[in-house]
Amino acid sequence: MKYQKIIFWGIIYLFLSMASADPVSTTQQFSLNNGLKILIKEDHRAPVVVSQIWYRVGSSYEELGNTGISHVLEHMMFKGTPAHPAGELSRIIAAQGGSENAFTGRDYTAYFQSIEKSRLAICLELEADRMRNLILDPIEFQKELQVVMEERRLRTDDDPQAITQEQLFATAFVNSPYRWGIIGWMEDLENLTVEELRAWYQRWYNPNNAILIVVGDVNWQEVQKLAERYFGSLTNREEIFLPPKKIAEPRQLGERRVIVKAPARLPYLVMGYHVPALRNSANSWEPYALEVLAQLLAGDDSSRFSRELVRGAEIAAGIGVNYSLYSRLDELFTLGGVPAQGKDIATLENALRTQIQRIRNEPVLTDELELVKIRAVADNVYERDSIFYQAMQLGLLETIGLDYRIANEYVDRIRAVTPDQIQEVAKKYLIDDQLTVAILDPQPIQAKKDPAEFSSHHSNISRD
Repeated sequence: MKYQKIIFWGIIYLFLSMASADPVSTTQQFSLNNGLKILIKEDHRAPVVVSQIWYRVGSSYEELGNTGISHVLEHMMFKGTPAHPAGELSRIIAAQGGSENAFTGRDYTAYFQSIEKSRLAICLELEADRMRNLILDPIEFQKELQVVMEERRLRTDDDPQAITQEQLFATAFVNSPYRWGIIGWMEDLENLTVEELRAWYQRWYNPNNAILIVVGDVNWQEVQKLAERYFGSLTNREEIFLPPKKIAEPRQLGERRVIVKAPARLPYLVMGYHVPALRNSANSWEPYALEVLAQLLAGDDSSRFSRELVRGAEIAAGIGVNYSLYSRLDELFTLGGVPAQGKDIATLENALRTQIQRIRNEPVLTDELELVKIRAVADNVYERDSIFYQAMQLGLLETIGLDYRIANEYVDRIRAVTPDQIQEVAKKYLIDDQLTVAILDPQPIQAKKDPAEFSSHHSNISRD
């Protein structure tokens, strides 16, 4: 049975090898005179197109005192211009049979539409209009600010695991702007002014700080003409654009721990190790080894944590691992889980530490590693089947400062990871001196009224 399984996955591996070749080779790239960068990828499988405009600004561009401002501005971008009053953009796209929304990340803010291909010009006209002519009405600002604050209450303050994760990052980082979440601290939101928001909009929402992504059933020369028509006349408020200063996180000199007391039914543990992302890694293979390690530990139900700690020893009710290969600044490699019934946090933490020690001490067996690689490659190939994801990948790489063509390397780099490399990154980075541990200490849950409803559907937040 063991060899049959290997042969089966070997066949899948061969299929994926052929299916994953050269995913961005048809992408066309050019820039307008005002600095707007444009990437166009033709995909003619269906008569639809995805249009996205990415701005190089997110929560990591903020400073203490104005955290959350990028996400608030995302909300306000739907409040209208003189040519298109509040709500009209959404109505126009819906009337054309399309869909639209936006999301804020740590390193970017993006707006998108999915629509029938002949309606692309409508999307570009609307995006060009609000890039330059957004109305920031003080009354509307106060209303939307309350929406964002309620969003924070629901997604963070009233979610004990989310608040524990937030405290982990706030403790693990002392200098990096990854210290705070995308939605910002409540105290900063309470003190945010419309004048600060207007200055933020004028600084960052300019052609020379934006990337237009178009993927779908289009002709790239025609898209180029449309982009020139709608965005070419826009000027930059500041011709010389100054990107944010590069921030380096000081080396951690010992394990850190934080206890979070919040109303909850179950305890929760999350552990974070300082690791490099691809953009800043001295050794380009290391982030790919960390990516494979994350899949090895908790990629799916057959991974080590699920197999040995959830179903096997029944120490955990569930465990997850998170690592972001594509980030502007260095990252955390996090392990998070809930102990199984009858088990406590200390038992779960000891089990996770034992698993990490095993990775450091014992090379991964070749058969296990091959299955992990196949799953990772399969996930990547299946994601590329979506034109929306294709656009997402182009925008993400470009906004964090990587060439979009680096996506072509992913499959080969994952396949090239060796057992020795996995062991080496574990020994180098998954060590106690670079570890922060956050523990949720459940407090009694008191009955309370249902939270107030908030209506803005433009409230997506990407954790990267």
